[in-house]
Amino acid sequence: MKTAKAANMGVLFAIELGALVAVAYWGFTRDLATPLTWLLGLGAPLVLAALWGLCGSPKARYKVRGAGRVGFEAVWFGAGVAALVVAGAYDWALVLALVCAVSKTLAVIWRQ
Repeated sequence: MKTAKAANMGVLFAIELGALVAVAYWGFTRDLATPLTWLLGLGAPLVLAALWGLCGSPKARYKVRGAGRVGFEAVWFGAGVAALVVAGAYDWALVLALVCAVSKTLAVIWRQ
């Protein structure tokens, strides 16, 4: 069981990175002038990362708990899924959504 829990911690970290990559992909694939795509491609993940650092990380300054945590994570990871949908990467959006759902469910069950 220790191995499964450790593997899930790795998956949790991977989906955090996946959400950031998804938002960056969305920004870089916009049909805008090049400086704006760079701004969106780099800026959007920075905003998400800042929000995670302030509210979602284990050492967050403004730690969210309980139902607020569930809502925060639903919006945060949902932003990654929505970004992939808007960018037209439907298969990847589905994969990210499913992996998030399974991994987060296991994290709740295992109190990770």
